[in-house]
This record gives sequence, structure tokens and C-alpha cells, in this order.
Amino acid sequence: MRIVVALGGNAMTATDGSSTPDDQRRAIEEASRHVAALVADGHEVVLTHGNGPQVGNILLKNELSAGHLTPVGLDWCGAQTQGTIGFTLVNALERRLAERGVSRPVTALVTRTLVDPDDPAFAVPTKAIGPYRRAEHAAAKQAEGQVWRDEGRRGWRRLVASPEPREILDAGAVAALLGPGFLVVAAGGGGIPCVPDPRGGYRGTEAVIDKDLTAYLLSRMVEADLLVIATDVEHAVLGWGTAQERPLGRVPVSDLRGFLEAGEFGVGSMLPKIEAVTRFVESGGPRAVVTALSSIAAAVKGGVGTEVVID
Repeated sequence: MRIVVALGGNAMTATDGSSTPDDQRRAIEEASRHVAALVADGHEVVLTHGNGPQVGNILLKNELSAGHLTPVGLDWCGAQTQGTIGFTLVNALERRLAERGVSRPVTALVTRTLVDPDDPAFAVPTKAIGPYRRAEHAAAKQAEGQVWRDEGRRGWRRLVASPEPREILDAGAVAALLGPGFLVVAAGGGGIPCVPDPRGGYRGTEAVIDKDLTAYLLSRMVEADLLVIATDVEHAVLGWGTAQERPLGRVPVSDLRGFLEAGEFGVGSMLPKIEAVTRFVESGGPRAVVTALSSIAAAVKGGVGTEVVID
């Protein structure tokens, strides 16, 4: 099968959230072990990933060095994380494949994602990025024009625009690399957000794109047979936090759409994952799965995780 696998940005940090270079290298080595298992089973893999903790690090560096260097925008942050995470994944995947005696070329592609400059999301920032900060810091940044949200005891976080991904501008390059057998890492962090440039072509824009929605779009554009979204739990859960809480296993796509519309998945990390797998099957994909990173090889065979199927 041709499989798109989406790794969360937190899958590339330590279990306690630490994101030093060594922490990230170790976490990427572990993630690559599970991806290599899919390739060893004969599958064609396109790998994408989140970048939330990594972008947060760059934003903090922006603040600390602002008196000496001009801060970079979110499009540059995304591009930098694609490069860093991409080459680290390539190195780790090559090692893991070699351990299994598998010969497969691996590459990472700096990838742009088209968004609509008139998307209402630009007027209403909702995506929390960067570290938690004190109210005094948030107030100072709000005075500079940024948008921040009080998240209770943990502190305040900056909010930025998160427009809907419309097109993977470099999907043709991904497809061209799949032809000769490459394992491709692409569209990291949801892709570098771009809008049409009046001079022709495209230009980056100040936004963050949800990586799960981009994973759905990528999976359709490369005609994947399966979309797998790897997270830190085995299943999505209905009735989360209540006495009626129960894991969600194999589910027809129409039922899952109903759960979404009923608000079963509140705003947070699981909502975009469920939206992405629902869209994939609604648009003609045979099957999609949300499950733990350690279970992705088993999930491909079926019967593991939250498995979305055609009605």
C-alpha cells in the first residue's frame, strides 16, 4: 500500500517534553524504527510531521536575540523546522532501514502549502504556539499587536492564524520521488504557508497550518491507500473525562462525522486528527487510522486504534 504517516511534533521530543537536540534525535530514532517496520513490510511511505515544540524554540530565540537580530516570521520558522527535522529523520530512517536489511532511498522535501489570503482565520487567530508566559509578558506583546490567550494556571500563550490548507504546491515533486521508490518526508509542520504573489508565483505568509489537515490533503494528492495519524494514545475517546468514557475502535465514517458534529472532540489535539481521517474516507480513501506511534505497523494490518472505514 501507499501510506501517508503523520507524526506529531511531540513525537520528536522527550517524554517529559524536553526538546534539546539530543532529546529530539533520540525521539526521532524511535519514531523511525516504527516507520521502517512499514517499509520492511513492503509498503510505500510518505512521512509528514508536526513542528509545534520546534517552532516554539525558534520563537523564544527570536525574543532573546531581538536586540541583535531581526526576528523571522512564521513562514521562515516553518521552513527552518522542515530542514532540521527533515534531515534528522532522513539520517535516522536510513539507519533503521539498514538494520532491517532494507535498501530504500530516503529524502526530505521542503514543501509549501497554499492558503487563501482571504481565509477568515487570518482575522481570528486561534492556534496557540510557543511557550507559556506570564501575564506581564503577554500584555507587553499584546501592546505590540500580538494576540495572546489566558490558559489558566499554566500562563498565557500567543495565538496566530491557522488558515485551511488548500493545496500542496510541491505535491508533484513528492509524486515524482515516489516513482523511483523514495521514502519521502514532506509537508512538515503543515507545510510552509504561502499565498499568491501579485508579481507571480507565491510568497510566504504569517500563519501556522494544522499538520493533520495537511496530512489529509497530502494523502489525497498522492493517491494514498491509507492515512495513519500517530499520536500518544491508542484510540480516540468518546465521552472523554466522563463516567461514560470509552475508546473508539472501528467506526463507519458517517458515524464519526456525527460524533464530530455533536462536539465529541473538543478543541485540542484530537479534533484536527479526527477531522483529517474523516475527510480522507469521505473523499474516497479506503481507510484511515488514529493510533499510538508504537502501534502503527499493527494498525496498517487492521483492528488497532480508531479505524475509520467506508459506510
